[in-house]
Amino acid sequence: MSTLLEKKLGERCVICEESKVKGIHLYTSFICSDCEKDLIATDTDDPKYKFYLNKLKKITTPEILS
Repeated sequence: MSTLLEKKLGERCVICEESKVKGIHLYTSFICSDCEKDLIATDTDDPKYKFYLNKLKKITTPEILS
């Protein structure tokens, strides 16, 4: 039951595209805690780094609404 509740209450991570409860918001996008930790720990010469860069390109600066 708790798994179903977490999926319903969670947000979709822009990197792993899974629904998670814990994470951070970057502009209007959500990055789960697991992906955040992996992203921070990945070296720039690791092939996974390019994967993260491509996923992060989806994040755009939100428009300022007045």
